[in-house]
Amino acid sequence: MTTSASNNDNYFCRLSLIDVSNYIEKKGQFSYLSWPFAVSQLRQFDPAATWEVKRWNGLPYLICDLGVFVEVAVTVQGVTLSQIHPVLDAKNKPISLPTSFDINTSIQRCLVKAIALHGLGLSIYAGEDLPIIESSETGEPVTDRTPTIPAKVAQIPERPTPPRDNGFTRADSITPAQVNYIRRLIAETGTELQKVLDFCGVEKLEDIAKSEASRVIRSLEQSRDRRAAA
Repeated sequence: MTTSASNNDNYFCRLSLIDVSNYIEKKGQFSYLSWPFAVSQLRQFDPAATWEVKRWNGLPYLICDLGVFVEVAVTVQGVTLSQIHPVLDAKNKPISLPTSFDINTSIQRCLVKAIALHGLGLSIYAGEDLPIIESSETGEPVTDRTPTIPAKVAQIPERPTPPRDNGFTRADSITPAQVNYIRRLIAETGTELQKVLDFCGVEKLEDIAKSEASRVIRSLEQSRDRRAAA
C-alpha cells in the first residue's frame, strides 16, 4: 500500500487537510476555531460523529484544588478521544469561581479541542503548551521555552477587579446570617476574602446579591468537603 493510499484511508489525515483559516477568531494574542464551523465540518465528514460532556455528580464541571475543569469526549469513525479543559477567562487565566456562562464557554472551547484531536484544526494549537511572557525590553510577547511547574492554586489578578454595578439594590443583599456563614466557610477552607469579593464585584460581603450568595456558598462548601475528605 502506498503512502498516498494510506493517507486516504486515515480519517485523521483527511480531517487535518481541511482549511480552517477563514474560521479562526483572534482574541488578544490567542487564536480560536469557531465551534459552529468545527461541528459543521465534523458532521459533514462523519454524520455519525458524536460528543459527550462529562459530568461529576450530575454537574458538567469538576472543582478541585487546582481550579475548575470541564471534559468533552468526541467519537469519530468509532474512535473516542477525550479532552480536559480548565475554565479560563479572556486572558487564559484560571477562574476559581466561574459563572454558568464561563462554564458554557469552556465546554465549547473544550469541544473544539476534542475535535482537533481527530485532526480538524489541530495545527492551530501548535506551540500552545509553550508559555507566553512579555519581553522586559520591548513589551512584546515572546515564547518562554523554560519548563515551568504549575501553580498549586489558580492565579489571582495582580490588580483587584474594580467593583461592578450589578444592578442590585440594598434590599437584594444577603442576610447577616448568610454573611456569617460565608465568613466561616472562608476560614474553614483557607480561601482569600479578597478573591470572593473580586468575583462578586463588591467591596464587602454585605453587598453580595442574594442571587450570587447561594453560588458562593455552594462553591465554598464543596471546597470544604474536599478538604475534609483529603
